Order: sequence, then C-alpha cells, then structure tokens
Amino acid sequence: MNREQGLALIEQTRIIAIIRGVEETHMDRLADALYDGGIKAMEVTLNTPGALDIIPRLQDRVGERMYIGAGTVIDLDDAKKAIAAGAAYLVTPNTDEDVIRYGVEQGVPVFPGAMTPSEIVKAWKAGATAVKIFPGASLGIGYLKELQGPLSHIPMVAVGGVNEENIRQFLDAGCYGFGIGGSLVNLKEIHSGNYSWVTDKAKRLIERMG
Repeated sequence: MNREQGLALIEQTRIIAIIRGVEETHMDRLADALYDGGIKAMEVTLNTPGALDIIPRLQDRVGERMYIGAGTVIDLDDAKKAIAAGAAYLVTPNTDEDVIRYGVEQGVPVFPGAMTPSEIVKAWKAGATAVKIFPGASLGIGYLKELQGPLSHIPMVAVGGVNEENIRQFLDAGCYGFGIGGSLVNLKEIHSGNYSWVTDKAKRLIERMG
C-alpha cells in the first residue's frame, strides 16, 4: 500500500490500532479481527518483542489492505530500523525533529508526539503529517478544544483515553484521528484467543463516530 492509499485509509476510518506487547503468534488473527471490525491501520510499537520481525510479516500478509506502521519510535536510530523493516509510517511519543525530517526524506509519514503548543508547531514545521497529542488521557478533550483555536490548521491525533464512550466528543473537538491501544487491543482477550472481542470493539468505536 502506498503513502497516498494509506493516508486515505486513516482519513476514512480515523483509527490507528496501537499494537503493544502482543505475542507474534497472535498477530495474523489480530490483524484479521481489526480489519473485520473496520480498522485498517496498525501501529506496532518498537518495544513489542520481535517488532522488527512482525512489521515485515504483516506487510507481506496484509500490507495490500492494511496500513502497517511502527510506534514508539524514540530517535533517529529507531526510525532507520523501522523503515528498513518495512514500516509505512512512524509514530513517536516525543518531538524529535531529526526523526521527522528523516521520515520526510524517505517519503514516510510521521506522526510525532507533542503536548505543548510550541512542540506541536515545531513538529508541524519540521514536516509532520499530523501531530499526536500525547498524553491524551491526562490532557483531556477540553485541552484539545482549546488547541483548535490557534492551531486548527494542524491535523491532530488524540492518543490516550479514547474509547467508545467519548470518541465522538474527541471527533467533535476537531481531532483528525485517534490512536487506540489497550481499550481495543486487549491483551487478555487476544491471548485467550477471543479475537471476536476485538472485532466487536472496533465496530462499536466506528459506529460511535457516525
């Protein structure tokens, strides 16, 4: 899947599933469960054991229909390893201009993490595709609404604390998209083989945005 197709998927579905700590043996069926629920973007965090092997495997298996990226990209070394492994986009918890510029050079979208207005603008000017507002659970919907006043021209992705009860509020606050981890990618349900739980949760999240 090329850059334009992948970004179009995110714009359509709004949700990036954050895959952290899932064992490799569950990845194929997890990808299918998310896709069946309508979520077509997966971010495999680099602190997931075997992440650099999981990313190319997912690209080979579902890369034509799902947008597979790397998360928890802390620095330039991480960025290089992730792109070499086949990550189609990068998500970071921090604002590292070197990482953003490297992604731009490689033609790979970057969603850097930022908290303050200064960090958000710095990330955007460095070439961010959209800026991840993190930690979203602590900052809250009100904070995102306030950011929209002076910074509505910068697409923002809320990460942390987004669930089916409040996703519509985040959307109404002006969010471009959402990174959703544990409330969707529930390790207990996945490791017990209950993939339908993930599919059902994904469907509810998408329905609540409607």
